[in-house]
Amino acid sequence: MPQEATPRPRFEIFRGSEAPSLAECECMTNQGETPNLFTALGRFPDMMETGGEQVDVPYRRPGMSLARLWLKSGFPLPLHTHDCDCLYYVVAGTILLGSETLAAGDGFFVGSEVPYGYSAGPEGAEVLEFRATDAFNIRLKDKPVAAWEKTAGQMREARNRWAQETPPVRRMPEKV
Repeated sequence: MPQEATPRPRFEIFRGSEAPSLAECECMTNQGETPNLFTALGRFPDMMETGGEQVDVPYRRPGMSLARLWLKSGFPLPLHTHDCDCLYYVVAGTILLGSETLAAGDGFFVGSEVPYGYSAGPEGAEVLEFRATDAFNIRLKDKPVAAWEKTAGQMREARNRWAQETPPVRRMPEKV
């Protein structure tokens, strides 16, 4: 006799104040090889602890998750992929995605395994990430050691500024 699946909830409330961090959630695994990044990290071991990014997971259940990012001014999210489709919504501030600037109320969709990266605008950004999965991977795209070192230097220089920053102001998008 087939095992019955656990029924999906038909209604749930979640509290953002109770959201675990992305690390605590353990829903994202790092995959792929980035030897040049590891070389740069050896020279700048504190690069990843700059305080320029805060990520938590306010909602997660089998087959669905919601992550909330607060990226401080200019924080660079390097080129990477995920093994699932992702839908992004800018809640506050701006992000720079290629030649596009996306502001509160804007968003973008990225299909599974499509490389992308973006950075927060001058006031930072709050972004929601929606996924139709509760566990996913990240594969950073490696770049030359000198490029990682440049990124590390920019992050180290921004550390003091980031320590003073507060989240961007949430504004309703203006209708055009």
